[in-house]
Amino acid sequence: MQPKSDKPKILIALRPALYDLLFADEQKERLASLGELSRQTQAGNLTEAQLTALIGGQDIVITSWGTPNFSPAVLAAADRLKLIAHSAGSIKRMLPPPVFNAGRRVTHVAYSMSIPVAETTLALILLCLRNYHKFDRAFKDGGWAAARALPAGGELAGNRVGVIGAGYTGRAVIKRLLALDAEVWLCDPYVDEESAKTMGVHLAALEPLMRECPIITLQAPATAETYRMIGREQLSWLRDGAIFINTARAHLIDEAALLAELQTGRISAALDVFDQEPLPDDSPFRGLDNLIITPHIAAVTHQAYKRQGEITVDEVARYLSGGKLRYEVTRDMLDTMA
Repeated sequence: MQPKSDKPKILIALRPALYDLLFADEQKERLASLGELSRQTQAGNLTEAQLTALIGGQDIVITSWGTPNFSPAVLAAADRLKLIAHSAGSIKRMLPPPVFNAGRRVTHVAYSMSIPVAETTLALILLCLRNYHKFDRAFKDGGWAAARALPAGGELAGNRVGVIGAGYTGRAVIKRLLALDAEVWLCDPYVDEESAKTMGVHLAALEPLMRECPIITLQAPATAETYRMIGREQLSWLRDGAIFINTARAHLIDEAALLAELQTGRISAALDVFDQEPLPDDSPFRGLDNLIITPHIAAVTHQAYKRQGEITVDEVARYLSGGKLRYEVTRDMLDTMA
């Protein structure tokens, strides 16, 4: 008779293909050394009923994109669950407040994705400043002379950039902008003057930031407070020729108002997120010369995927050793995070 294992039980509640994408072989081996693993075998995502059937007796659950909501039925079945290690960023859809009852703890890997999103944001700012998307189109359609006839672009160094939101990604954007000698203004109601000074930014309310900064980048989370925070009035505050970047959430913008503003040609923009995704083939955004569009891929890099798995395993190891979780999410954080 086999002796009963005293290792903690760990349920990997994500589809096999996603598990392989996020967790390198080294991380899979580390997990196996930390606990007794259970994995789903079906190719697709678990249903709520399947998660309910699997979660009983599990001490730790690893979740990600596609893991079902932790409904009352799931939580009622989770008789031993103490840690949910989410190998993605946003958790509010999947993990409602009751998840935090009974001493359960939650950790996530939003930091992992802040790096590629910040790099994408910086790249889009530079492309818009130098009008490279316009040069590319003119060169391909009209040749050398047509491209050289376009007006010169601008530089980031010495320019003023307004950052809206100072979460993981906002701070990563700020760090990169300051490294390239930009002047950074920040709008975030949860950052005080002392913290802003430490970051090296000028703290401002939304209206003066949008009026005074020729470059604006949205990095705020999708919350009730930020829903459609940028509408027709706010867009009217932008100066002529301003650059507007959104690599955060479409939730933050009145998309119809932004489209109308872009159609005037008064400002230019770069958007990675949209109300409807995939963006329809007949979307008017597709025909705008003053807009760069990307298909919600700001966070998508090979390195970010593997970092998500690595951070998840690190957090599981910290929890089991009694150490402090580096990326813990608490119930009181839910209102101000994605």
